[in-house]
Amino acid sequence: MTSCLLAVEDEVSEIVARQMIESYSPLQVLECYGKKGFGYLKANMSKFQEASRQIPYVVLTDLDQYPCATALKEDWNIVSMPRNFMFRIAVRSIESWLMADRKNFADFLGISIQKLPLNPDDEINPKRLLIELAKHSRKREIREDIVPKPKSTAKIGPNYTSRLSRFVREHWEMESAQKQSKSLQRAIFALKNFNP
Repeated sequence: MTSCLLAVEDEVSEIVARQMIESYSPLQVLECYGKKGFGYLKANMSKFQEASRQIPYVVLTDLDQYPCATALKEDWNIVSMPRNFMFRIAVRSIESWLMADRKNFADFLGISIQKLPLNPDDEINPKRLLIELAKHSRKREIREDIVPKPKSTAKIGPNYTSRLSRFVREHWEMESAQKQSKSLQRAIFALKNFNP
């Protein structure tokens, strides 16, 4: 089994990336870097690419407010990709990939499946949408964990990361999700064909 290194924006992205690598490639993740937001990834991109000459690297980031993947790559100064380097972008954020598994995510949130978008990649701010949906959850623990406390300056609830991480580990079905998310489908295809 070939070892690789991983770099991501946050803990939820790490769990998603590990699940994808485990399911769709012969790679084994040795260590994960980042988890400090996109700024860290952008600042260290050239180092990751250089390090991939010694060991394969997988980097996953969110598109966020960039108009397209090309604009992000230009801003991050990603001109070409070394053979052992894989760079993937979740459109618009990792939360859209989770919502793409509509049935399981609706059950997890405790809401009607009709409230989830058919095309989560088209959502401008999937994280904000997720929190809005969680406000209407039938499950008190979901509301308490995911939604920020009233009058709080926090953008997410106190257990947002651990609750979503648990969903990924226990319920998320990538095969179902990729039918609703083209960016996830492309990432899985790239991973299946990544041959460092």
